[in-house]
Amino acid sequence: MIELNPAQVKLFEEQGFLVIENMLTPEEIKYYRDVYERFLNNEVDAGKFRSDLGGFVDDGTAPVRERITQIMLPSRILPEIADQPMHHKALKLSQQLLGDDMALDFDMLIDKAPFTNTPTPWHQDCSYWIAMPDKRAASCWVALDDCDADNGCMWYVPGSHLLPVREHRPAGKGGGALECDASESEGVAVPLKAGSCVWHHGGTLHYSRGNSTDRRRRAFITNFRPASMVAYEREKGFDHTGEREVRS
Repeated sequence: MIELNPAQVKLFEEQGFLVIENMLTPEEIKYYRDVYERFLNNEVDAGKFRSDLGGFVDDGTAPVRERITQIMLPSRILPEIADQPMHHKALKLSQQLLGDDMALDFDMLIDKAPFTNTPTPWHQDCSYWIAMPDKRAASCWVALDDCDADNGCMWYVPGSHLLPVREHRPAGKGGGALECDASESEGVAVPLKAGSCVWHHGGTLHYSRGNSTDRRRRAFITNFRPASMVAYEREKGFDHTGEREVRS
C-alpha cells in the first residue's frame, strides 16, 4: 500500500497534479498490458464503449486506423478488472488526496498507437461534466508504457484548477472533443516510466502531443469523486456512457 506524506498532498492541492512512481509492479504491468491488447484486438468486444478520440481531426482523408482509441468503462465490460490491484490502489490514493468519501466514478483506456501523431487538445475534464455541488474529483493516469513528450505524456498547467474554468469550444468537426486556449509555454511535461502514475484534479488544464514515435503509449485511467456525487450524477442520468469524453 502506498502512503502519501503531507508534502505530497499539499503539492497536489497547490499545483493540481502529482506524480507517484512505481504504482504497479512488473507483474501487474504485464496483466494490464494483456488486458489492453484483448480490448484493442477485439478479443473483448467493447461495442458502443469504443471510439476514436482523434475523430476531431479534419484533414480531408479518412483515417486508416483509430488515431486515439478510447474504451470507456472497461471494468463494466470485463468485471474482473475491478478486482485487480490498480483499482484498489487508486481508490486508497484518492481517499488520501481528497477524503475518505471518495469512490470510483468511471474508468477508461486511451491508446495512442505509434506514428498516429494526433494531439489531444488542451482542456479541463470538468468542462465535460454536469454541474456538481461538490467539485472534488481526481483522475489517476497510469502509464503502461514509458512515456515522454514525443509519444504522448501528459502536460499540465500548474495551479489552473484554482482559477475559473476556461471557455471551451468544439475541437474541429465531429469527434465530440472540446478544447480551450492554452499552450505548452504555460505548462510542464510529465514523463513517466511504465507502472508510474500522475494524478490530476478535475479542473487542471492538460493536454498531450500525438505519438510521433515507433513506441506504444497505453494509459489506463480511473476517476474518483465523492460517493454522494457519483449517486448525484446517476440520478441526473449521467454515467459516462453517452457522448465521448476526451481525457488524454
